[in-house]
Amino acid sequence: MKPIAQFDSLEAFDIGGRPIHLAIGMFDGVHLGHQRVLESALQSSSEDDGLAGVLSFWPHPSYLFNPDNPVAMILNPELKCIEFARRGMAFSIQEPFDAEFASLEARSFVDYLRSRIPELKSLHTGLNWKFGKGGVGDAALLQELAANAGIDARCVEVHNLDNERVSSTRIRELLLKGEVAKANELLGYFYFSISTVIKGVQLGAQIGTPTLNMPFEGDLKPAYGVYVTLISDLLSDRKYKSVSNFGIRPTVTKDSEPKLETHLLETCPFTYGSRLRVEWLDFIRPEQKFSSVDELKNRIQEDIRIANERLERV
Repeated sequence: MKPIAQFDSLEAFDIGGRPIHLAIGMFDGVHLGHQRVLESALQSSSEDDGLAGVLSFWPHPSYLFNPDNPVAMILNPELKCIEFARRGMAFSIQEPFDAEFASLEARSFVDYLRSRIPELKSLHTGLNWKFGKGGVGDAALLQELAANAGIDARCVEVHNLDNERVSSTRIRELLLKGEVAKANELLGYFYFSISTVIKGVQLGAQIGTPTLNMPFEGDLKPAYGVYVTLISDLLSDRKYKSVSNFGIRPTVTKDSEPKLETHLLETCPFTYGSRLRVEWLDFIRPEQKFSSVDELKNRIQEDIRIANERLERV
């Protein structure tokens, strides 16, 4: 996977000399529908030896317009960039979505982009993407403005899977219910989180199932429970089979914030401080409070059996 150039604003963008083909959107989850937009930009870049990149935004507009109940993000900017890189994008721009940017009139949007990216040759969005002050800009207006500026604008149709629209909203709903396997179908890859291993209370080791303890760094918290997982170092493609508990550990101690405790089903090469990627494959059961540590221990063995069985099908 080639490294991706990252810029924290349009003002900071400084790649010159080659045609730029820009995919634009929130891209939360980088799901199957988003991937079609990225592929459109990549296709355009292949036609003139240009560079395909992404213009995304952070935070979500709801943090500005509905701060008491903002939308929880599936992936933060770090994780989105990982997916952009995997899809072959050359760069990512994370434009701050603040009051100034939100006040930009829709009819000024393309000129605004062109003034900051002089080599801009094409724009790629989803057909239902909105832009400009009040969200009044739509696909038709984008194509009109782009044509006037000599820029190609391609608006990709909404993607459906099994007669159901693929959307970030739907994926969030599924993750909140623990339906991670269905969410993965809409994402087109295994949902994942990234965390750093810290020292825990070591109860797992005491009962024969040592775990890697990791604070959860994501915005959107999936349903508390036990999951079939794969774990890997960020610098390696080697994946280790594992079973993970995500939650507040009510049997042992009720944590104020959820943690991810991952038990590897093979020899563990990781230690404190390791920065790891955890892929969530399937849901086994909700987190629950057991009457004793022995009852918890027995249930963990059953979770391990189920995880091994399901991992044989991966």
